[in-house]
Amino acid sequence: MTGLVIVGHGTRSVAGVDQFAALVERVRRRGVVGDVEGGFIELSRPPLTDAVGALVARGHRALVALPLVLTAAGHGKGDIPAAMGREQERHPGLSYRYGRPLGPHPLLHDALEQRIDAALAGADRAGTALTGADRADTWVALIGRGSTDPDANAEVAKVARLLWEGRGYAGVEPGFISLAEPSVPGVLDRLRRLGARRIVVAPYFLFAGVLPDRIVAQSAEFAAAHPELDVRVADLIGDCDALADLVLERYTEALGGDIRMNCDTCAYRVLMPGFADKVGRPQRPHDHPDDPVGGHHHHGHHHGHDQHDHGSVAVVGGGPGPDDLITVRGKALLDAADVVVVDRLAPQGLLAGLRPDVLVVDAAKVPRGPSMDQEAINAALVTHARAGRRVVRLKGGDPYVFGRGHEEVQACAAAGVPVTVVPGVSSAFAAAALAGVPVTHRGVAHDVTVVSGHLPPGHPDSLVDWAALGRARGTLVLLMAVDTIAKIAAALVEHGRAPDTPVLAVQDAGQPDQRAVPARLDEIGAVAAREGIGPPAVFVLGPVVDVATTGPTA
Repeated sequence: MTGLVIVGHGTRSVAGVDQFAALVERVRRRGVVGDVEGGFIELSRPPLTDAVGALVARGHRALVALPLVLTAAGHGKGDIPAAMGREQERHPGLSYRYGRPLGPHPLLHDALEQRIDAALAGADRAGTALTGADRADTWVALIGRGSTDPDANAEVAKVARLLWEGRGYAGVEPGFISLAEPSVPGVLDRLRRLGARRIVVAPYFLFAGVLPDRIVAQSAEFAAAHPELDVRVADLIGDCDALADLVLERYTEALGGDIRMNCDTCAYRVLMPGFADKVGRPQRPHDHPDDPVGGHHHHGHHHGHDQHDHGSVAVVGGGPGPDDLITVRGKALLDAADVVVVDRLAPQGLLAGLRPDVLVVDAAKVPRGPSMDQEAINAALVTHARAGRRVVRLKGGDPYVFGRGHEEVQACAAAGVPVTVVPGVSSAFAAAALAGVPVTHRGVAHDVTVVSGHLPPGHPDSLVDWAALGRARGTLVLLMAVDTIAKIAAALVEHGRAPDTPVLAVQDAGQPDQRAVPARLDEIGAVAAREGIGPPAVFVLGPVVDVATTGPTA
């Protein structure tokens, strides 16, 4: 008979490892499969290579590899198949059929229902039947792992709906503990606003681990802040007969070839909005500390149970300053980060919401003040990523608009570190908008040019054609020009810009102390000095400045 290898991700939780082992033993005792082993792709013993090796040593050349995961995200779609591919290289002639993830499935829904009802009944009513009124007054927050794979997150939402249908709960809302929204506090607050007074938080997890512990902690923290609510946390699915039944069902369908994987909304195959970087991404196996393969082995360091890979860098544009102008994707990556390397102009308020264990590295970049050398920043990104950490390089504005973002991307790529870029709202356009000025407007300006003013006209290192900009008639946006604005204005007038061209200096755009100071082009240097304009400031030059107050003229 074809052997079965049950493949887990791995966890730092001793209880989680014990529960996995207990499930493997439960499946083995059923006697349905002649030979069963279980192993992990990282973090925990035994490693997958030991489990496969044991089956091969007992004469098996064909296996079913069953991913013990609930949703088809990165571990199930890429990491485990890549690890099994490595085992085929080690054992020539070995073949395997790959089972599909466990959920969504009615057996799991029934198990979740039992856990929810047990939490709802409480210790004083354990084992007693609940009434319809009990459920009708109860809202459920179903909390999944969270993923950078939209298909996996959508499956959690589907499970929430299926759990609601026909069971009589007041409602079931999905949420996530990492990488996706809504967060645990977010979904609990949503239920509170919907009128909930009793909430059962149901972790959609198989076994104990870092993330389930975090669900309990965040639920308790929310409950303490809202004493008017009755918030309870249900048990995990855990080692149980229903889970063993499902494992055996997946084994049987894998033997029959009835896999029915969902590829219609797989971000690794199909271009999904916001996830273009995933299409065609190569899949690499994890390196297990007890698996003697090439590469790094994490000796002495195990990264978090909730990490998707062995370390990566995301260069994230934080926007023009306000905390709520970062992109949704940037915020999700920030929430999942282990290390944040932050600039002075990045949204500082977001740092207060980071987990207590997140390492924050201050890259400063203060004009004429403390500043972390760019090479040191590059080295920090690479070093932390190679140590298995998720690193976010949080920058102000957009990382590719005078932000040296591509230098950091190049450094990571050269070091073999996975890196992605999340665009941000650039102050080049946002500052003007927040001051009520459009950088383009029909009948007024058909072009906009963004220029770095950190070097004045005539500087030997300047790459700017100031003469061409003097002849232009569109909108000109100057960044990093506080010290050079007088010389820039003089050069523009010298090369043809009208002296009375309107200019608006916008300082601290989007912040409570935002200032917008207007002037003529030939006077902006003196006005900026008199008004004490200091960085961060953006200068917007052109007829669009007048649109905000008088509107376009014929």
